[in-house]
Amino acid sequence: MSRDMWDPATYDRYADERSRPFFELLARVRADSPDYVVDAGCGTGELTTELARRWPESTVDGFDSSPNMITRARSIDGATPSFAVADVTTWHPDRPVDVLVSNAVLQWVPEHRDLIERWVEALSPGGWLAFQVPGNHRAPSHAAIRELCASREWLDRLGDLDRGDPVGTPVDYADLLSGCRVDAWETTYVHILQGERPVLDWVSGTALRPVLDRLRPDEAERFTAELAGLLADAYPAREYGTPFPFRRIFVVAQK
Repeated sequence: MSRDMWDPATYDRYADERSRPFFELLARVRADSPDYVVDAGCGTGELTTELARRWPESTVDGFDSSPNMITRARSIDGATPSFAVADVTTWHPDRPVDVLVSNAVLQWVPEHRDLIERWVEALSPGGWLAFQVPGNHRAPSHAAIRELCASREWLDRLGDLDRGDPVGTPVDYADLLSGCRVDAWETTYVHILQGERPVLDWVSGTALRPVLDRLRPDEAERFTAELAGLLADAYPAREYGTPFPFRRIFVVAQK
């Protein structure tokens, strides 16, 4: 079994920026009094507790494939959701789900279109599916990671990590969910990041995790040092910080 590649502290470095899309997604879910609510890929659990605050009479469960994340989630003071370690590709509820939320998870699942169809089947009549995924595969940050992975030094170790853009367009998901009432859109946020290597810090919590998972500490240090230079060129700092455009795809569907 491979080691858990998710570090909650690294992921939380930009917690405010990462949580904003969750709330904008959730604002489009019109469920009044759902009986059962699930957060698929709940991470550290803070946002799962927001589901419990919105629907205090509901049973709220969160699951994530990372034991580190679930350990963190279970340590939240006063948290009412239940948290479990589970894989989104194999998880199946033992009862109909009224609201199923997935925040920045499905981009890690190449076969997620099949998964979305299974999740719709798991919804109760009138139930809601809401998910958002980063749409930054073609951004300079991700292009720089791919460039390094394909370089002579790293090709043997990391060359197979690029499997193409896993994320569809809003229209792709509207087509996929044509049997539901669908609200699909995209937004590009311009995050103003601070620090000496802010974009590297950002991707270290997400897009860079599969790379770092394969490298020894000395190799990771060498890789990130080279990547930092590429990212600094792609995202030059201003006096007020470093602008970092980040595109996201949102989908809300009612069965």
